[in-house]
Amino acid sequence: MRVLFDQGTPVPLRHHLSEHRVSTAHEMGWSNIENGELLRQAENHGFEVLVTTDTNLKHQQNLASRRIAIVVLGTTSWPRIRRVLPDILNAIDNAHFEGYTEVPVPYIR
Repeated sequence: MRVLFDQGTPVPLRHHLSEHRVSTAHEMGWSNIENGELLRQAENHGFEVLVTTDTNLKHQQNLASRRIAIVVLGTTSWPRIRRVLPDILNAIDNAHFEGYTEVPVPYIR
């Protein structure tokens, strides 16, 4: 699958997605565009999954008409994300057209 990391998604995550083609918004030149435009660009460029840390995305965008799956991580913290890698990988591997999945990332004490 073609996977796009939004700003804030820790890049080390890509090393765990070797079965997918991963790009970042920065690599695509999309660092400074708004979420709606980012979703349009991602869809137009054939991305199938957007991985983001923007937990407000579902409240800011009409996601019903999107042709891209969205996986939301609850934090930008790589140490916290690393602890739930199996859940994240499962969410990405099972992402489907127009899907929206939030992966809970517990706080580390």
